[in-house]
Parts: sequence; structure tokens; C-alpha cells
Amino acid sequence: MADPWQVYIILGDDGRFYTGITTDIERRWREHTQGPRGARYFRGRRPEQLCYLESHPDRSSASRREYAIKQLSRRAKEQLIATAPAPKTPDETTP
Repeated sequence: MADPWQVYIILGDDGRFYTGITTDIERRWREHTQGPRGARYFRGRRPEQLCYLESHPDRSSASRREYAIKQLSRRAKEQLIATAPAPKTPDETTP
């Protein structure tokens, strides 16, 4: 069985939210923080905290949810984050 897709929201060091999808949040966090494979958004910015994580069974549903979250206002994103359990930033899970 394939890995489930995840929709995530990261708070950047500029105070803005970045939303994306992945099958491996730890790998994606490393890409955003360390490598050239991270999102263009994080060139010149740094990700500070993983704020939200939601699982989906396939890429299609994850992509639809990513789009829906991106359409939300900042206030609505803050409410979504506040109602969900806080995920640990991948760096916090590694000893």
C-alpha cells in the first residue's frame, strides 16, 4: 500500500503560512530547510514551525484540500490550526 498523502501548513520566519502536500513530511521539511528541492517560497525565508498536518488517502484528495486551504483567509487558517492537534516539527522528533 502506498504512503498516505499529507497536507501541511508551515509558518515561515516572515509570519506567513505556506501550504503544501507530501508523502513524507520529514523529508519535505529537510528539503524546505536545507536543500535546493524545497519550495521557491523558502528561498530568502526560513520555515519556523510545522503548524498543521492532515492525512489523505490519495494525491487527488490531498491536492483538493491543499487548494481549499490556500483559498482560506489568514484568520480562517489560524482557526484551522488552533482546532487541530499540534504536530511536532520534524526536527523535534529526531534525537
